[in-house]
Amino acid sequence: MGHYKALPASGYQLKWLSPDQQPASSAVLRWENEGWTAEVALHHDDAIAVFRLSAQWQVQQMLLFRDMTEPDLWLATDGRGRWGEMNGAHRTELDGCVDIDFAGTPFTNSAIIHRLPLHVGDQTNIHVITIDVETLSVLNEPQRYHRIEEHVWQYHSLLSGESVTVVVDEFGFVIDEPKSFVRSHLAK
Repeated sequence: MGHYKALPASGYQLKWLSPDQQPASSAVLRWENEGWTAEVALHHDDAIAVFRLSAQWQVQQMLLFRDMTEPDLWLATDGRGRWGEMNGAHRTELDGCVDIDFAGTPFTNSAIIHRLPLHVGDQTNIHVITIDVETLSVLNEPQRYHRIEEHVWQYHSLLSGESVTVVVDEFGFVIDEPKSFVRSHLAK
């Protein structure tokens, strides 16, 4: 684990605002059946992503709901970097990915930070699935995560060259991501 406090078994809630103080994203986490279920609202995209995470914060499956009661996208992994859809189709282009990233929320980066066992000064390269909510396109994107200080991280897209430095709390959740997100109040 990433050296952060464990969440309370009673669950946890988070909310982030955009720089203009509008709701950007929120997450509700519940401990269920030996793992975490996270319902993540992507307010800008008017969508909900539901993640099933292991006790070690590894993504097991993700369902994306936009405007229907059935998921628009449902991805699951075998835990060894092999991904498929709910219909059983193997998504070979996603092989090797461990995590999922949405641009519309810092939750997905927070989950990665919480999971990574990095010490201050260490960094690692990982492959993540980036998802465009509007088009449902998925991309296998290499990213670098660098733990700069105890509560300061940088993630870097190895495709675009863009870097973002964030401050996280005692659980590893993003408090401030400059020009994108700020937590609206204390999480509970």
